[in-house]
Amino acid sequence: MSVKIAVDAMGGDNSPAVEVAGAVAACRQWACQVILTGDTAKIQAELDKHETNGLNIEIRHASEVVGMHDSPSDAVRKKKDSSLRVAFDLVKQGEACAVVSAGNSGAIMASGMHVFGRVKGVERPAIGTSLPNLNDQTMVLDMGANVDCKPSHLYQFAIMGSIYVEHVMGKARPRVGLLSNGEEEKKGNDLTREAHKLLKAADINYVGYVEGGDVYNGSVDVIVCDGFVGNVLLKVSEGLAVAISKMLKREIENRFMAKIGYLLSRPAFNAFRKRINPAEYGGAPLLGIAGTGIVCHGGTDPVAFSIAIRQAGEYAKIRIEEKLAASL
Repeated sequence: MSVKIAVDAMGGDNSPAVEVAGAVAACRQWACQVILTGDTAKIQAELDKHETNGLNIEIRHASEVVGMHDSPSDAVRKKKDSSLRVAFDLVKQGEACAVVSAGNSGAIMASGMHVFGRVKGVERPAIGTSLPNLNDQTMVLDMGANVDCKPSHLYQFAIMGSIYVEHVMGKARPRVGLLSNGEEEKKGNDLTREAHKLLKAADINYVGYVEGGDVYNGSVDVIVCDGFVGNVLLKVSEGLAVAISKMLKREIENRFMAKIGYLLSRPAFNAFRKRINPAEYGGAPLLGIAGTGIVCHGGTDPVAFSIAIRQAGEYAKIRIEEKLAASL
């Protein structure tokens, strides 16, 4: 990988330890090149805990940090030397090709729009997240950037998701569904019904309304919804994955025969745990900005962060924003 990734090293819940460990892992495993932005002394102290000889890692100092409670507008207007803003500016100046951050998602989106601008024809950029299904993965968007949407926004989310899944995930003519409370055309609300009309005329493989269960059964590749619904869906999914793992562990611990069965089935259980682990899916792309940005969960771990850095490099090479501009 020859592209260089700007990493906001101060944005996450456990920064800069997670970001530094993730960057080291990405550079060692996939030969990534990384610029860590933030407090130089704190970042260097974390780097000193790792073996970094031969790894292409730089530090770029930033005197400010965007907190989880900072408003997106304040992040853009008042914190121009934040680790987040410096990362985006590095891409704007041509020193890096993509940004990865586990910080305030609203601030990340606002900074991306301010520094990069939007792809021509895009009214609202969106955050897309890949969730595991029975066959592979389902891309869901928007996952929280836009809680109040118009039908035209959902239409554009569908185009963006379709293009991303086709070019990044390698699925030709991905199946796109609109999340609703039933598959019948009379279902939904004013927003989904109007969006449904637009999508039926779109040049994508639109299959109509889908329900919550379709997120995981593999019947579609892209699911579109507003950011309020998408964020609730994401949090429920994360909570369910944790609950299932804990319930299985509890049941196994309480039954002698189950313990024996677990020993025999351990490879299957480990594969299942890996399959539902959010870390395996890295970060969420910012779709619709005129550049490459990846958002990670604030509490992400080094494994997930390293995968997000790799994703950012792959995403930047494909130039999705150019393909999107040609489709809108």
